Amino acid sequence: MDLGVRWKLHGDGRTPAPGAVVRPDERLSWPRTAGLGAQHVVAMFGASFVAPVLMGLDPNLAIMMSGIATVVFLLATRGSVPSYLGCSLSFVGVAAVIRAQGGSSATVTGAVFVVGGALFLVGLAVRRFGARIIHAAMPPIVTGAVVMLIGFNLAPVTASTYWPQDQWTALLVMLFTGLAVVCLRGFWSRIAIFLGLVFGYGISWVFDLVFGKIHSVDASGRLTDHWRLDLSGVGKADWIGLPTLHAPSFEWSAILVALPVVIALVAENAGHVKAVGEMTGDSLDDKLGTAIAADGVGSMLSTAVGGPPNTTYSENIGVMAATRVYSTAAYWAAACFALLFGVCPKFGAVVAAIPGGVLGGITVILYGMIGLLGAQIWINAKVDLRNPLNLVPAAAGIIIGVGNVSLEFSDTFSLSGIALGTVVVITGYHALRAFAPAHLKTQAPLLDEGTSSYDAGPDHAKS
Repeated sequence: MDLGVRWKLHGDGRTPAPGAVVRPDERLSWPRTAGLGAQHVVAMFGASFVAPVLMGLDPNLAIMMSGIATVVFLLATRGSVPSYLGCSLSFVGVAAVIRAQGGSSATVTGAVFVVGGALFLVGLAVRRFGARIIHAAMPPIVTGAVVMLIGFNLAPVTASTYWPQDQWTALLVMLFTGLAVVCLRGFWSRIAIFLGLVFGYGISWVFDLVFGKIHSVDASGRLTDHWRLDLSGVGKADWIGLPTLHAPSFEWSAILVALPVVIALVAENAGHVKAVGEMTGDSLDDKLGTAIAADGVGSMLSTAVGGPPNTTYSENIGVMAATRVYSTAAYWAAACFALLFGVCPKFGAVVAAIPGGVLGGITVILYGMIGLLGAQIWINAKVDLRNPLNLVPAAAGIIIGVGNVSLEFSDTFSLSGIALGTVVVITGYHALRAFAPAHLKTQAPLLDEGTSSYDAGPDHAKS
């Protein structure tokens, strides 16, 4: 059986020829491959250790399990889909909601474990029936709305938890990260979140030296005098050791909150597989179901031992686009590096010491970017929001998700926020489509023809 672990040497193993690419079944020399693997680790680092911190999970375990999940993914796709599976940010809002309801880390990982299982089943269905079932059940108007409400539902977390811990550090980190995203080029722009964290560490250290302790709420929500940057735990941590493991716990209320994220993960995987296929020049449509199922298995493995879920990473796809090296050997190297970081408790202590104000500045941008990915889905699919069949369910679902509207069925069961918003978008769209007149399904009617000039191009404007 071909597991995709044999690679042909590309050219002289040093540098691809002008215009040439290193294909998934090829590699450069092993030292260069190891270097590319390290670059992939750096690219995924920012989001991959921010995600578990925001979810209240162990970053060491997260990094280690991301390496294991990547190995599972590469074996499942037999080396045909070069991708890294890092910690998914799509679940950050879900974790915040579950914890606000009194859920523990075990409750969070239990809910996400079920989502991983659902994603695995979706992958099997896509393998059996093709990608058309995704488009039929979750057209772009639905997937875009769900991704948007997941991202924007996180706004209160930043506003009430992170930003108040140190508003001035948060503001400076936000400005620096925004400049890094916009002004830096190539590889550096792809690790802008990571650079923002490093900058935040430095600013917090300087502020502690200059101004002393800050009087604000700490991570537990208590108003105290405390250091912005507390590295006392780093000195106590060992250099080598296994991360803390725990079993998941399953509660229906938490599972129902988490399940809507399946839609975001399916859309994310489909987009990434499509992007990789376009870059390599090979159609990977027949691998989509396998990729989705492998992502589900990777998330189940991670959450089964207390880690966060995983998903394919666009940061690493960006690295491939920049280097034109699509070798899966580099991803095996990246997975090995991730495993090594995972067994270094001192690294985890450094991550755990991230000041709340730094997270405030980062999450202002990060959460907004997650939400706006939903808008990007609409733009890419040319979704017409002037059509009430699209507009009504999306508008209602987003407001419910962002406003955390609740619908109580009994004293012990209710739906709210992300879960309720997703239900409204999906069922609302398909129900309205069943009763809508034919012209709304086939045309793009204008709600107000007076607004059509806003969509006109420059040539039209001059006429």
